Amino acid sequence: MSENIRVLITDDHPVFRQGLKGLLHALGVEVVGEAENGPEAVRMAAELQPDVVVMDLHMPGGNGIEATRTITRTSPRIGVLVLTMFRDDDSVFAAMRAGARGYLLKESGAEEIARAVKAVAAGEAIYGPEIARRVLTYFTDMPDPRRAVFPELTDREREVLALIAQGRSNAEIAGTLYLSQKTVRNHVSNIFMKLHVADRAQAIVVAREAGLGESTPR
Repeated sequence: MSENIRVLITDDHPVFRQGLKGLLHALGVEVVGEAENGPEAVRMAAELQPDVVVMDLHMPGGNGIEATRTITRTSPRIGVLVLTMFRDDDSVFAAMRAGARGYLLKESGAEEIARAVKAVAAGEAIYGPEIARRVLTYFTDMPDPRRAVFPELTDREREVLALIAQGRSNAEIAGTLYLSQKTVRNHVSNIFMKLHVADRAQAIVVAREAGLGESTPR
């Protein structure tokens, strides 16, 4: 590992900090400071400008999520690697939203931690195997966002509504979706009824407010 990587360790347990510091020193990494809580990490990160902040999440005196958010906002070049005992989805995704580039559990081995520090310093995103599986499962199980809009409509009706929102006529919709104009008229009537709108103009307003029809009409 490059000896040029400079790390700030943030954890409220002195014994853990000392152990991690020894591990990183053995790998040729310079530990430029140690913080006991989030606010201290923010202050030291601004002062020392390390390449990586290794961040615990739940600490007395200020949590790691807020510290991560502040550090990544004020010093975007600094990478935050979360190293914690917490494996729950709320903690993982809160850290990701706050800007953490990596998330490892404290049970991770030395090689895994070393690889993560190097990757985060290089601007990459890295997650431990268990965390990566959780993230993948989360996104695999996410509902189709198109179905979250107007769930009362069928997939075909949503397609028709999106084209209505683009200002397409029934004839143009029929040509685009390879349907008869009669079928399109039936879909349009069902859409109006389900959305409780009186006409095409109201349907366009409702659809565009929901983010449909943003592409340019052909």
